Amino acid sequence: MILGLSKTKYCKGVQCPKMLWLEKYKPEEAEDILPESILATGTMVGDLARSYFGDYALVAFDYDKTIMAAKTKQFMEAGTENIAEASFCIDGLYCAVDILHKNGEGYDIIEVKSTTKVKDIHIDDMAFQHYVLKRCGVDVKRVFLMHINNTYVRQGELDLQQLFTLEEFTDVVKEKYNEVEENIKSIRAYVDTETEPQRDIDLYCKKPYDCAFYKYCAKHVPEQSIFSIRDLWKTKKYKYYHQGIISFADIIKKQPKLNEKQWRQVNNAYYEKADEVDTSAIKDFLNTLTYPLYHLDFETFQQAVPAYDGVSPYMQIPFQYSLHIEQADGSLEHREFLAKEGTDPRRTIAESLCKDFPTDVCVLAYNMKFERGVLQKLADSFPDLAEHLLAIKDNIHDLMIPFQEQYYYSKAMEGSYSIKYVLPALCPSDPELDYHALEGVHNGSEAMETFADLPNHTPEEIKVMRQNLLKYCCLDTLAMVKVLEKLREAVAAKQG
Repeated sequence: MILGLSKTKYCKGVQCPKMLWLEKYKPEEAEDILPESILATGTMVGDLARSYFGDYALVAFDYDKTIMAAKTKQFMEAGTENIAEASFCIDGLYCAVDILHKNGEGYDIIEVKSTTKVKDIHIDDMAFQHYVLKRCGVDVKRVFLMHINNTYVRQGELDLQQLFTLEEFTDVVKEKYNEVEENIKSIRAYVDTETEPQRDIDLYCKKPYDCAFYKYCAKHVPEQSIFSIRDLWKTKKYKYYHQGIISFADIIKKQPKLNEKQWRQVNNAYYEKADEVDTSAIKDFLNTLTYPLYHLDFETFQQAVPAYDGVSPYMQIPFQYSLHIEQADGSLEHREFLAKEGTDPRRTIAESLCKDFPTDVCVLAYNMKFERGVLQKLADSFPDLAEHLLAIKDNIHDLMIPFQEQYYYSKAMEGSYSIKYVLPALCPSDPELDYHALEGVHNGSEAMETFADLPNHTPEEIKVMRQNLLKYCCLDTLAMVKVLEKLREAVAAKQG
């Protein structure tokens, strides 16, 4: 039976045809790797883009694609200016054009993406659509990619002409016509066998998109491998992998080119070395801090389509913070802020920060670049609060530095200086610091998705979700308190 190819399947086949083979014969091996929020964003952006050229007719979804194609033909014969989800079928090939825009006696293809820039795979996507429409006898005049313009700043009503950018790829797509034809043949031939094809892992496993079957194809790779090495380019990882440098034992034996920090990761894990602690450097870092110490952590979310004035697409919008105030004697006070769901949180969070933070206190963050960026954006948005907000920003110190610089290194950190690795390495058995024990929200991505989803729930559900958000963010700053305590203990033990 001939393999049916949609534009999505075709693009998967271009990335790696084994994806399609596994989807057909071993679908149970796939992991669910695409968050619902990404799918929802793509759908929302696509729906909004339909109005870019004015009124449009929508081809309603049907599992029977011939029905969608017949409806499209009816719209075209009626002279409809814009057809959304215009559908075409021929020889087992199917595509739905996001917007089919009438251009004289012919049509323009408009492919819509929620990204802010063009990827090579987008061109393959458009080339497949062009091929199918030409095969169906459609006079394709031009081919465009419509994507988000991240320089747009909303002021008042949403301006679709400013929100979206149109880039033309007609010539590039036309040149790929024969390539598409050959790709279709090779993809179908690859999948048309019940014997599993042998195909090694490579860069295409993660680019342009993560493959849902990666763990299946990489099951021969040990947990400690060349792919575990931090801050090593993917191209180098695969270069070494194909040279047979896979496990840490291989790395020790063959001595590939790694930097000092990467070799520390390998050696400490392979030889099971004890923690390495530079107490002098840690002491110098601790001496930069003064009390009371304000441990700060923000949570933010992003909107592909900005809902508020002064916001651009995918701008980080803070909606929550946790604050642990630590005195010199170790006593703690916790404060927190969580914005009202469905509202622009920026003004209220800025005012709350000015209320909770004096202008002259020492502030501690983990990866301060992020917190400073948030504060700068708030200061830019609210000039009347800018002086106070910028004072907070200018007083931030970075708890990540001792681990980024490896003043303190444990093999349990696996070469990472993320707090999600540092915390369990320093406090491996503290149940109070167990992110896995939290309910509903376990990481920043889940916090972002949860807050954005709050307006879609009942008051009872919202109450629970808000509590989950507060517990998660509170743990982030408590973790900082505990990590700092471990640094102090390391210095004290050396001095003792």
